[in-house]
Amino acid sequence: MLDPRAVGTALLRALFHDDGFDAVVTLPRRSLPEASRWRAPPAAHWRRAKKPVMAEPTDDILRARVRWSRPGLPRPDAIEIPGPGQESVWSYPRPPRFEPCVHPVRVLFGNEVIAHSSTALRLLETSHPPTYYVPPGDVTWAWLERAAGTSMCEWKGAASFWTVRVGDRVATRAAWSYGDPFPEFAALRDHVAFYCAAMDACLVGGERAEPQSGGFYGGWITAHVVGPFKGGPGTSSW
Repeated sequence: MLDPRAVGTALLRALFHDDGFDAVVTLPRRSLPEASRWRAPPAAHWRRAKKPVMAEPTDDILRARVRWSRPGLPRPDAIEIPGPGQESVWSYPRPPRFEPCVHPVRVLFGNEVIAHSSTALRLLETSHPPTYYVPPGDVTWAWLERAAGTSMCEWKGAASFWTVRVGDRVATRAAWSYGDPFPEFAALRDHVAFYCAAMDACLVGGERAEPQSGGFYGGWITAHVVGPFKGGPGTSSW
């Protein structure tokens, strides 16, 4: 091993592939510490590594996008008219879009705050109540563990699932995230969405949300949105 005291300048590089960061420290000869006493540099020395390669949609995914590029038929007989301060999920686009959530979001389970964010993203898609994606830095990862299985969304990519465990309380596959989303949804990378029905409470701006019907989709229903909503019997083509 090269003795750092034997050179005029030492370049110490630490590569962290999982987090996508480099650390580079340059030390003049007079200030070189003993190797056993070296410590990681402060946060100001970190820099973002090379941009990761995004997943690309396959031909099957592209065909699915064409199929779901607009809502299918039959459409609901009656679409609710939104009142003041409300949105109709039938005014949401497809392909979906995401936007910053203007309200704080909290997820509670087992008397613990699993996630709390003022910078969550809302994903809006025709016929669905919004899905809320919490930035990874606003999730208490001590309560999450990776769950088996994945799923594929034609818009966002491959999702990984998470189990929430607090003491003897366990919610299996109660959350999901996209570690390698398609380029159009790169902003969702590593953000975490939670199934409202699996948590003790999911709150948007202090209002307790209700889960989207059916158990497959992860939208949160609040007084801010009106339907009807996809998820129940007879709505699969929406």
